[in-house]
Amino acid sequence: MTITLRPGSTVLFTGDSITDCQRLESEEGFGFGYPLRVAGEWGFRHPDRPVTWLNTANGGDKVMDLEARWQADVLDARPDLVSILVGVNDMGWHTIDPKGYVIPVEEFEAGYDRLLAPLAEAGTKLILIEPFLLPIHGVVEAGVALIGEEERKEWRADLDPKIQVVRELARKYGAHLIAADDMFAELAATTGPEHWAADGVHPTPAGHAALAAAWLRLVA
Repeated sequence: MTITLRPGSTVLFTGDSITDCQRLESEEGFGFGYPLRVAGEWGFRHPDRPVTWLNTANGGDKVMDLEARWQADVLDARPDLVSILVGVNDMGWHTIDPKGYVIPVEEFEAGYDRLLAPLAEAGTKLILIEPFLLPIHGVVEAGVALIGEEERKEWRADLDPKIQVVRELARKYGAHLIAADDMFAELAATTGPEHWAADGVHPTPAGHAALAAAWLRLVA
């Protein structure tokens, strides 16, 4: 069942750099990524149903960082629909930040659950986008670290149970789920992963278009 956006609805995107996309540096405060594509395509398709679009994502954020600003940046906006994409930094924090540590899946789950509970209580509609990691080749820089094949194997082992957490929380709260990791794996099988995310994490324009298309399939 799709989500109906009525005229005057407020839709809020939040998460990490994949959603942030330099939003604070853009003229409209919305960045260059999939949220902008969603808002533009919605306005083109439904000029009779204006929607307020907000983006409060911050690059580098983990679940614990979202928690710290959840009231001011999400709950106080009283959105009708919240779209969340977080988890990549929870996966790689221990390698990209000297002060980072391996975040246990139980900690990730408990924090994410605390984000969703007040929204569900308020009757807010939810779209959860699972974190993803594409199997690119070669070595890329991430923070202070160089990430190669071995690091990506480690990240994948850490990420898979956290993806399952997002899927389970979507079922628990009746949220719509975008299975982005599966989606990009399927797309990459024919084109190569770098076409969708050159560093395996941050989408290319084509990757953002794929996320936007998946998102728009959930609303009407």
